Amino acid sequence: MSPIESLAADLTVRRPAAGPLIVGLTGAVAAGKSTLAGELKSALNGKAVVEIIATDGFLRPNAELTDLGLLEQKGFPPTYDNDRFRTALADIRTGPAVFPTYSHTAYDIDPALARTLSPPDILIVEGLNLQHRAVTPDAPDPLDLLIYLDADEGDLESWYVARFLELWEAAEHDATSFYARFRSMSREQTENLARMVWTGVNLKNLRENISLARDTADLVVRKAADHAIVDVVRR
Repeated sequence: MSPIESLAADLTVRRPAAGPLIVGLTGAVAAGKSTLAGELKSALNGKAVVEIIATDGFLRPNAELTDLGLLEQKGFPPTYDNDRFRTALADIRTGPAVFPTYSHTAYDIDPALARTLSPPDILIVEGLNLQHRAVTPDAPDPLDLLIYLDADEGDLESWYVARFLELWEAAEHDATSFYARFRSMSREQTENLARMVWTGVNLKNLRENISLARDTADLVVRKAADHAIVDVVRR
């Protein structure tokens, strides 16, 4: 059994008798959360109805973050609408719920991409800001299961820089892309910018906030430099 199949089996056996199993999947920016969520959905095809939503959809819009002076801290806990997030997860346990969607190309919430979902068998919630067990241990937990995707900081930086450069390259012919503003920069300058953003924002968020979820996660999935899963710790 592959690591993905084993993880999919973990989700299957934890499904409740009624209502969806709500699974949180968190880890650093660029850790591969969206990819893992998609792989789990594929592995569960035919065995369970799986939907995937991203916590990015619950980021406050750029205009609001600007007014609050928080735009440069996007991804940190105060930049999320936590009440809306908890309400949506509570709603989908018993009926349809609306989930807003974030556009990484536009670097903002896109109202046109909002999704209305009926309760699936399994809902995978992937993204940041899922360290609530560590921060507010006495508060009700909106998740039934928490998975933490772990990797060395050096690998995470490399993956983030590679993704930044991919978006930068794709913006060459897309003036609407957030990354189009960097097209006048050389590739070397863009890479240096990406590393600066990683260190000043994403690594800081990882160490101060995101990594708090690791010690309270039900499953810790460890990745190697080639993205392969090398270990799964079950608690």
